[in-house]
Amino acid sequence: MEPNVRFWIAERHSFIQRFLQWTELLDPTNLVVSIEKIEKSRQLLLKNEDAAIRDLENQRIKDAWKRSLSTVHPDSSKLIPVPFRPAAFLPFTAPMVFFSMVSVKSLKSLVLPQVSFYTYTTAFNMVNGNASYNRHLYESLLLGTGVIASSSFFGLFPVLFQMRVNHVLLKRALPIIILTHVSGMNVVATRSLEPIRGIEVMDKEGNVMGYSRKAGTKAVKDTATSRLVLFGTTAFIPEVFSHFFVRTEFFRQYPWSLWTFKLSCTVLVMGLMVPLSFSLFPQMGRIKGWLGWLALFGLGPLRTSSASACYQFWGFG
Repeated sequence: MEPNVRFWIAERHSFIQRFLQWTELLDPTNLVVSIEKIEKSRQLLLKNEDAAIRDLENQRIKDAWKRSLSTVHPDSSKLIPVPFRPAAFLPFTAPMVFFSMVSVKSLKSLVLPQVSFYTYTTAFNMVNGNASYNRHLYESLLLGTGVIASSSFFGLFPVLFQMRVNHVLLKRALPIIILTHVSGMNVVATRSLEPIRGIEVMDKEGNVMGYSRKAGTKAVKDTATSRLVLFGTTAFIPEVFSHFFVRTEFFRQYPWSLWTFKLSCTVLVMGLMVPLSFSLFPQMGRIKGWLGWLALFGLGPLRTSSASACYQFWGFG
């Protein structure tokens, strides 16, 4: 069985434990780990199937899990490209969110930040999404291009609206609302093939039981929810703090400090929200009992019982 899948099946973490786990996986040093070290870590985990999960007190085993979980896709067992690893998400998106929320006088000034932001998030969602179903390269390219174009268009909508509206509260709130909802819809559109074709459902031993559209729908819904929480909070809190900051004497003396303050606030808030949003839902969805198993394949109501369980990797991207 793929080591990463084995880890997420065996480790039924609470939210706090998942949060602490993600703070380790989001360590920037995971971006510069050599392929040789990753391969050695994977070999160690493959040879140590029984002890690897339980022996987390062993620093060597713990480091091996950290490298494997942060660099290898659990569905395909392939290396995740460095710019799209979990640890790269914050340094790439935080500046983009900041520039997307900056007030501008012309539409041209906002085109590049918006297109850059939605291009990266679309690619990130696609690379880290569920890879257990068949998907052709041309489908990914066409879908990605369409999602980037539509997301960028709706992302630019607040600027067009602000040029015609003088209501201060509405002008401040609209960009936050649009960024939040478009980010959520970006996930839904990027991973729209999962609810259509279904994703793999496994038992607790990792044996594939089949493909489920309901599991795919649940996976996309949970990921979209985490993005709503992430980008909604990241856009909202800096705006609130900035509202009070511009009333201070310090701002009156140094008006240029607003940009520095807002950027710092955005990075700090997002630095907390990224591991928090990734921790909202387990990496392995779990349905207990045969009634729940049948429900995943559309053969019954979605509920649980005390019989055997089935699992599915839902991903964070």
